[in-house]
Amino acid sequence: MYAIQIKNVVKEYKNGVQALSGLNLTVKQGELFSLLGQNGAGKSTLIRILTTYLKPTSGHIVMFGKDIEKEATTIRTEIACVSQQTSIDTYLSLEENMLFQSRLYKIPKAEAFDRMEKLIVAFDLEQYRKYPVSSYSGGVKRRLDIALNMMTNPKLLFLDEPTVGMDIQSRRLMWEMINKIRNDFGTTIFLTTHYLEEADNLSNTICIMKDGKEVIQGTPFDLRSYLRQDNVQIHFTNAAILKQYMSKLKEHFGEQELYVKNTTLIVHTHNGKNDMEKAIYFLLQRNIPFIGIEVAQPTLEDVFLRLTSKSEGNSL
Repeated sequence: MYAIQIKNVVKEYKNGVQALSGLNLTVKQGELFSLLGQNGAGKSTLIRILTTYLKPTSGHIVMFGKDIEKEATTIRTEIACVSQQTSIDTYLSLEENMLFQSRLYKIPKAEAFDRMEKLIVAFDLEQYRKYPVSSYSGGVKRRLDIALNMMTNPKLLFLDEPTVGMDIQSRRLMWEMINKIRNDFGTTIFLTTHYLEEADNLSNTICIMKDGKEVIQGTPFDLRSYLRQDNVQIHFTNAAILKQYMSKLKEHFGEQELYVKNTTLIVHTHNGKNDMEKAIYFLLQRNIPFIGIEVAQPTLEDVFLRLTSKSEGNSL
């Protein structure tokens, strides 16, 4: 069964801006679904519509078998959303925040205590339970914010860039927490993120958006397989050197697609070994100062870059 079914959804604002342009996607119950896209792709508008803050201009959305426009009140009781701005009271302790949340949603007292204890243990928050939230690190606050939203036992949890601004260690702890929510609680998770490694590691399904429409949807393996050719990657010391020789490189590679990622030029090729040999000869003959060259399999980042870049030579 599907948690979300979106069919030909359009959202046009009063100022004429069309944020969604006939979007179609599906989210299965119990999966972790990641939504990727550049700024302005329509991700935030879609989240607002799915959490019932906005109504689509046209199209049809069904969540857990319910029409989102006709049964919005019921749907709100089955979902929770963790935005980038935390919604916790920093003057209260972890326990006080969680119990206050339970009273807001009229959860019976005994059931609220039981849920709180399970969430504190599951998300490794025991050592923080009695201290005011103002003393917590940013990563712990984010974990508590998610635990708070889990107090209502939602069928579907929206996570809007939950690891933004975190260091690597805190991010990996958050990944463990997200996996527990899906695996131990059976909650469907709808994740937006700018970290492609995060989507690759966590997701059952990934959808890439551009200009208000889905470009591709599938498993991480499916998306990587989308680019069946290899990549020739030429590495330079810095972006300025790469920019200096870009016109010559474009002329050499002709019709082949070129993309820039930081200080690396990526060339899509159907014959990696042959094109790499030709590229080495070209670089050496013209004294172009590169520091390395290799043939590599496409990554999720390569797929994202190819599908969302507006022109050759763009970088993430």
